[in-house]
Amino acid sequence: MAPSATLVDEPLSIQPKKAIKGPHPLDPLSPAEIASVSQILRAAFPDHKVIFRVITLAEPPKALLAPYLQAERANQIRPKIPRKAFCQYYLNDRQQFHQVEVDIDTGKLSSREELPGKHSYTDAEEGTKAEAGCLAEPTVQAALKQLDLPENAVVVVEPWTYAPDGLEDMSQRIIMCYLHMRLSPHKDANHFAYPLDICAQMNAEYQVTKVFTLPSAESDRMVEWTGTGKKFDRRKIHSSSEYHPDLQKERRTTTTPYQVVQPEGPSFHIEGNLINWEKWRLKVGFNYREGLTIHDVTYDGRELFYRLSLSEMFVPYGDPRSPYPRKAAFDLGNNGAGVNANNLQLGCDCLGTIKYFDAYHHTLSGDPFCLPNVVCCHEQDDGILWKHTNFRTNNAVVTHSRILVLQTIITVNNYEYIFAFHFNQAAEISYEVQATGIVSTNLIDIGDSATSGTVVALGVLAPFHQHLFSLRIDPAIDGHKNSLLVEESYAIPYKDPVFHNPAGIGYTTQETFIEHEMPLDTDVTKARVFKMVNENVLSPVNGAPVGYKLVPHNSQMLLAHPDSLHAKRSEFGAHAVWVTRYHDKELYASGQHTMQSPGGEDGVRSLIQSRKEGVRDEDIVIWHTFGTTHNPRTEESPVMPTEKMMVSLKPVNFFTRNPAIDVAISNQLTNKSVLVTDVSCTGCT
Repeated sequence: MAPSATLVDEPLSIQPKKAIKGPHPLDPLSPAEIASVSQILRAAFPDHKVIFRVITLAEPPKALLAPYLQAERANQIRPKIPRKAFCQYYLNDRQQFHQVEVDIDTGKLSSREELPGKHSYTDAEEGTKAEAGCLAEPTVQAALKQLDLPENAVVVVEPWTYAPDGLEDMSQRIIMCYLHMRLSPHKDANHFAYPLDICAQMNAEYQVTKVFTLPSAESDRMVEWTGTGKKFDRRKIHSSSEYHPDLQKERRTTTTPYQVVQPEGPSFHIEGNLINWEKWRLKVGFNYREGLTIHDVTYDGRELFYRLSLSEMFVPYGDPRSPYPRKAAFDLGNNGAGVNANNLQLGCDCLGTIKYFDAYHHTLSGDPFCLPNVVCCHEQDDGILWKHTNFRTNNAVVTHSRILVLQTIITVNNYEYIFAFHFNQAAEISYEVQATGIVSTNLIDIGDSATSGTVVALGVLAPFHQHLFSLRIDPAIDGHKNSLLVEESYAIPYKDPVFHNPAGIGYTTQETFIEHEMPLDTDVTKARVFKMVNENVLSPVNGAPVGYKLVPHNSQMLLAHPDSLHAKRSEFGAHAVWVTRYHDKELYASGQHTMQSPGGEDGVRSLIQSRKEGVRDEDIVIWHTFGTTHNPRTEESPVMPTEKMMVSLKPVNFFTRNPAIDVAISNQLTNKSVLVTDVSCTGCT
């Protein structure tokens, strides 16, 4: 049974207030706080060398934070919330892995946990050491000498985290080193254009343990290098795979400058990490793993979402020949979206009037350093917001859509990912992902073919793979007691004696409340819609529960077999939507520790199987899996045009009318558009 409900009208807008002194409970750690925490941990282990992997904000429990945020929005006195840091570290070497929480004010440690068999994310230092160790190995050098590479070749090592394939002990950290070369002294020359047919396996001490020759033809198999093999085929040398302007000189001259100008400045107002814009109020967060996070989202004073974030990202490669099943990256859990965030530049990554947010990370010694410009905040024109022309009077009323964009870009080895939250004036939120960069490449001999990849240049195979993202949505639709309602559209039976449908054109909807934690799938044949609703608050217009609907990016789910290690490790990739009961610290769809993980521990599927809690009229979380099945094209070499994916959250019976009806009407006096006269069109007036 649905809970009792009350009818409410929309509240008045709450005006922004002055920020309180001291850090907000959701503010990322400051450099001083990072330094203080590292000092506390070093003092706690005076006889050990502490290698710091994570020092980040431990977000307060919702039971403490939600009342604080409510009081803050109402300009009331807020209770003090202990400020804590979440830390992961090694003692003495990379074998003794631990995590702990540190009370920054008192210095007390809590929730300390030893993590045997778990591994920290990878970092640039590990990559540098792996490359040096690989190239210093005599067996690798012998294999390279046997290849008889061109004299000007510079060998480049691409370290990859080892995705379990059942062949090695995953309690020990392993690195796979794939070898490429560039044929230019320029350090930005594209080495992915020349994959070599050897790779090396390395242990946690950066020692090479095995060297392999790689398969080319479909029937080939990976084998350990024995001292002989094929020489590099010089027919593969070409000049079409460069992208850097120093090396690729072709540039169009037909594009005139395009400038975004806001003569009166931006419409947003920012105090610290708090943004107010066009009835929106929200806080920006940032951490080493998820990168950009959004908190405490309200519109016109009404609560919408407690937290929004990209939970995880899984990139499994589909070439079944060993060692390529080991290519399956968790780009957040294994690499970190935050630590790989780009330094965004004016006039390049974001156009217009820009506000940048910095973040802070730390060295292995615990010393803080700045990650500059990791988030850009700006406004964009988004086309027409709404329009109507009265054909009787020929009077048109039109208004343009302005969106607020919060964007971050990460580079993970060969790929770039652009992540952006869009907030519009109709109270809608969209999450856009764009993939670009360079496709991962394997070698292939001229004349060979492979069923799980595309030849994109001479001797270059771009393997098929998937990019699967998990968007974590923590709704607070007019409060934290929410339900998930699935709506489907059906044709009314033709000439049915019960339903009056004599013409056979009628259709209706069927709604089902989800009672327990479970996975769900999209279904375009039924126009399946997922609504996050508050059954305790009803629309005064039609009596329906107020809510927001998830407009999914319909995507193919994980293609790996359900019994495969890929499937066991990713968990979220099996279904498009998951609904769970909220629990503090459950933030990651594939679990806390993804590096070389076996799966089946604390991913979203494992959580559901272990408890199956009720989710109706409860504090719930929605996880949306979306992405792309990427079968590369030649047009994606040497650098691929952006592949765009979009997920939206739209109000459903939440407002009593179009919330954008009050947006200023578009006019030439304000917009100052310029008419281009076509002098060649002599018949125009």
